Amino acid sequence: MNTENRLLTAIVGLLTCLTLVGAANLSLAQSQYPNRPIKLIIPFPPGGPTDIYARQYAQSLSVVLNTPVITENKGGAAGAIGSVDVKRSVPDGYTLLFGTVTTHGLYNLLASKPQYDSIADFTHIAVIGEAPIAFAVNPSMPNTFKEFVELVRSNPTKYSYGSSGEGTFLHYAGERLKQSVGNFPIQHIPYRGSGASLPALMAGEISMTSDSLSTVINYHKSGHIRILGVASSKRFAAAPDIPTVNEALGLKDFQIMAWYEILGPAGVPQSIVNQLAIASDKALSDPALIEKLNALSIQATPGVTGQKAVQFVKQDIDRLSPIIKSLGVKLD
Repeated sequence: MNTENRLLTAIVGLLTCLTLVGAANLSLAQSQYPNRPIKLIIPFPPGGPTDIYARQYAQSLSVVLNTPVITENKGGAAGAIGSVDVKRSVPDGYTLLFGTVTTHGLYNLLASKPQYDSIADFTHIAVIGEAPIAFAVNPSMPNTFKEFVELVRSNPTKYSYGSSGEGTFLHYAGERLKQSVGNFPIQHIPYRGSGASLPALMAGEISMTSDSLSTVINYHKSGHIRILGVASSKRFAAAPDIPTVNEALGLKDFQIMAWYEILGPAGVPQSIVNQLAIASDKALSDPALIEKLNALSIQATPGVTGQKAVQFVKQDIDRLSPIIKSLGVKLD
């Protein structure tokens, strides 16, 4: 063997050793996961039900994993900035995303130039909760949903409902209600978040609003507004006096639930996904977390992990798609 061939053989041998060492180190790192703090990106500003839930979930997950889970708010662009940050992170299980129906249900339906694919660009670890949408009216409106619908029908140009903005999940909820009821000519008024639409409702500037139950429940209890129906399959323990929309309007299977999901970038090793899924289910049984969820009118969804989580998200995108397309809304 000449010198050139011996050198080539040595290089090939060295590369093979390095590959084997790298694979061994990766395998060892996976088997010891987690061995350093995990970062959970919350793609929205501090405050509000999503942020509150994410922080309590992180605390509960920290206990289960015996490793710090550190939250970091990275808001902007309706959650897209934080989501892109996680998409671009190393897929080692140490950077996770607290995703929502906005970031991973609506995003690809609304973005004119999407920066990520909500299915392909992420590892879906676990859907961890659902929260119902409620429909509330000004106290001057009728006491029941059926009476309110008849009032709107009697004067098609007079009544309006508010949402947190064009193309938002709450806008979708209002339009889905109109479609399901039929001949319900209430006009949409977009606001910049619930912080603007709720005062408008209480002032009588609009007749109805769609919002999360957790956002409006205390205003309902204080008499500032009246919730006519909750878009869940059954009544919530926190508000047993409020009927479901199905009960109130005689509909079948009308259900609009916001949801929360834990994700990583695409390519997280399956062994780590499995560990996180098991740990997530254990965290959802933490009494402190359950108490927080009850206060937020959120129901935990243990067991919706891995491929079940992927299918859950795909199915909800399929439900959202027709109405979002009919609205013709595109966001930059």
